[in-house]
Amino acid sequence: MLQKGIEAQRLAISDNYRNWKKWGPYLAERQWGTVREDYSEYGHAWDFVDHEKARSNAYRWGEEGIAGFCDAREILCLAPAFWNGKDPIIKERLFGLTNNQGNHGEDVKELYFHQESSPTHSYCKYLYKYPHKEFPYGDLVAKNQRSRHEPEFELLDTNCFNFSSYFDCIIEYAKADVDDILMKVTVVNRGHKAANIHVLPQLWFRNFWKHNQRFSRPAITSTGLTTAESRSTRNGRYFLYHQRGKQLFCENETNNKKIYGVENETPFVKDGINDRVVERKRKAVNPEKTGSKFAVWHKLRLRPGQEKTIKFRLSKKRVEKPWAEFDKIFEQRVSECRAFYDETVKTSLPEAHKHIVKRAFSGLLWTKQFYYYDVFKWLFGGPGEARPYRSNARNFSWQHLTNRHIISMPDKWEYPWYAAWDLAFHMASFVEIDPYFAKEQLLLVLRESYMHPNGQIPAYEWNFSDVNPPVHSWAVWTVYEKDKERTGKGDRDFLEKSFQKLLVNFTWWVNQKDKHGTDLFEGGFLGLDNIGVFDRNHMPPGITRMQQADATSWMAMFTLNMLRMSLELAEGNDAYEESAAKFFRHFLNIAWAMHHIGQKDISLWDDKDNFYYDVVEMSSGTSHRLKVRSLVGIIPMFAVEVMDKNLFENLKEFKTRAAKIVTTRPDLASLISRIEEINENGSYLFSIMRGFRLEHLLKRMLDEDEFLSDYGIRSLSKYHKDNPYVFDHHGHHSIQYEPGESRSNMFGGNSNWRGPIWMPLNYMIVQSLRKYYSYYGPTYVYEFPTGSGNKLNLNQIANEITKRLMRLFERNADGRFQYHSDDKNKLYSKNEHFKNQHLFYEFFDGDNGTGLGASHQTGWTALIANLIMEMEESEKQEEVKVEKAKVL
Repeated sequence: MLQKGIEAQRLAISDNYRNWKKWGPYLAERQWGTVREDYSEYGHAWDFVDHEKARSNAYRWGEEGIAGFCDAREILCLAPAFWNGKDPIIKERLFGLTNNQGNHGEDVKELYFHQESSPTHSYCKYLYKYPHKEFPYGDLVAKNQRSRHEPEFELLDTNCFNFSSYFDCIIEYAKADVDDILMKVTVVNRGHKAANIHVLPQLWFRNFWKHNQRFSRPAITSTGLTTAESRSTRNGRYFLYHQRGKQLFCENETNNKKIYGVENETPFVKDGINDRVVERKRKAVNPEKTGSKFAVWHKLRLRPGQEKTIKFRLSKKRVEKPWAEFDKIFEQRVSECRAFYDETVKTSLPEAHKHIVKRAFSGLLWTKQFYYYDVFKWLFGGPGEARPYRSNARNFSWQHLTNRHIISMPDKWEYPWYAAWDLAFHMASFVEIDPYFAKEQLLLVLRESYMHPNGQIPAYEWNFSDVNPPVHSWAVWTVYEKDKERTGKGDRDFLEKSFQKLLVNFTWWVNQKDKHGTDLFEGGFLGLDNIGVFDRNHMPPGITRMQQADATSWMAMFTLNMLRMSLELAEGNDAYEESAAKFFRHFLNIAWAMHHIGQKDISLWDDKDNFYYDVVEMSSGTSHRLKVRSLVGIIPMFAVEVMDKNLFENLKEFKTRAAKIVTTRPDLASLISRIEEINENGSYLFSIMRGFRLEHLLKRMLDEDEFLSDYGIRSLSKYHKDNPYVFDHHGHHSIQYEPGESRSNMFGGNSNWRGPIWMPLNYMIVQSLRKYYSYYGPTYVYEFPTGSGNKLNLNQIANEITKRLMRLFERNADGRFQYHSDDKNKLYSKNEHFKNQHLFYEFFDGDNGTGLGASHQTGWTALIANLIMEMEESEKQEEVKVEKAKVL
């Protein structure tokens, strides 16, 4: 059912960011160290613009800030900066380590939390924790120069937060109207002594004029002690109102003298405000009080427990009394935001679970970002610009790619660039709070300025040609179904547009990743990094071919998604019956091929181990299964769909063709689990696995000595802890279970798939179990855990796995959320200002549930919200069934 509140009404008119979504938290949390800003000769992005240079370098393609807000074209940017009077720089951006500096890869070293956001960003709240002491920049770099066998050295491992000597900096935004942005920064002294802090709300223009001769330099100019005005040919005039403080102006231009040793074009460069505040250089800022970068300098001294609030307002219209309704507007927007979540998140959920869901959705909304990258201009320069010299012409074959949109990011610090398969998972969560955005994002990645002319979907900016699992079709169908359930009517226009582009992508997969035409697919690492015994993108010499159980299974799932879409679209257009028949046949072909490879008849399924493995063919003519028990062998579960017989009733052409296929090739149909049979509810099961294979796969997956952890399903079987798999061929290749950060550097510093728990794959497992249950029903039961003698049906097993995943976010016996590590300082278990703050990690330790990797990857880890809500719905449905059975 659709929400009826004011926020839902705003959502309905927010299309294309011309209305209530025009402004939002679209600023990156890190622009430095990205491919876009890399103009080095050899493509060393992390070193060309590093954290040290970031305050002095005017970016080409984007901007960054702490809790930043900007318009949808990132013309004007708004964000606070802080200084504790001791640091060597003002805190304008979050600090972290590069891939080379961290012993487990890049890692943000700050404490911040995305607390709240409405879907239109009419209200947003962010918490940043800033120490009284000097921020330990050098210590964090030096002490992370440790081995990959040791944990990361974190900010809380330093002494800068001892005795709670820090400030809580709470940044909030509320919209009075589409172009009327209210910002307040509340600083609270959490320490036991009085302390000083400088707060500098900043407004600046992204430097769009330097690389585009059509645009002149914009300006922000003082119009009074507490007012200023911005002017630009791109967005006209804005009026700025602030409370008392000192106005500082400079230009958002690179300090060439500092970085390159050549004269500056202006004396008032990007780091001028920093130099005025920290180094007291009065000449660093413009005495004429004008520039393209502006700050208001507030100096505060706070007693223990004291808080002060600074207000700021940016409006397209003149506001005679900017503060008269300021607090009232905030109160109203806060109330509307919370009302939206009360309508969206079921009241029957326990409060702790509601808290997780709301924080997950809010974090998801905070990790939107304006993303700008024109590969042709990046490679060859824009009009009137010199061509950059690049010995490493990264993404050279993607010269058509021009991205200039608001996009959902995996993590705006560690991954401030979209990743295609991450984004697909994000949309399964986004549809719950903003179906308009979910549909728009899925179509966006399929646009002609994103998708390659050959049909490949771009992976991520470090290498758009890398291959992500083909989950886009799954996301499209998931969003379509969930949206249809909410509205009572499917968005067929969205489905048909997506289907047409996905046809092109499907063809690319068939032509590029099934080069032998055997319906067995290769794809390289497919997002699974170190899960293989060797790098599947660069196989050892002598291997001529690799058939991947995961790639082939993903394609079987892709085929089923396309079949299901075809059947849906055929209800209104008979032409789609032919597409349905095509994908029906292709699914049968893939399922058959998974158990027969060429003349050697070597199956990806191992009858002895009852598990799926990759198979390699050697130049010697021999073939080998790579007996690594990993998610690679579980992913075949995902190729499952249950379809009601009524879907086929009026599709005469499809029924005729499908019957002919089954009659002509009964061997195909016989391999598929009960495709020729209807269950008691009138449903067909389309699945790679028969009941026998499913049973034995579950036996391994639900074994606590293998895949089943207290906190979800591991990515590698624990069996390999004491039994490493070894493949001796042109060297010694081995893989061993590691519950947390990987000790292998096969894929660089952050290569970490050798055992941890990943939310998106666990979500797919749970979803697949629920589909199997909808066909088999409650009478099919399995041991959970394996060897326990406790028998559960598939839906109950899905719920039990969900409960284990939920444990990650629940308090343990120490009072902290399980994903927090040992919590040496007891902040997360004892401190009232820490203990309720949720983080959403990239992945989790397979043994103890510790959160690892990117700490704010709400993107796909937001699926915990889906899991919580779907389990609650599942349990309700089961209760209704039990009550009905009692009545009967």
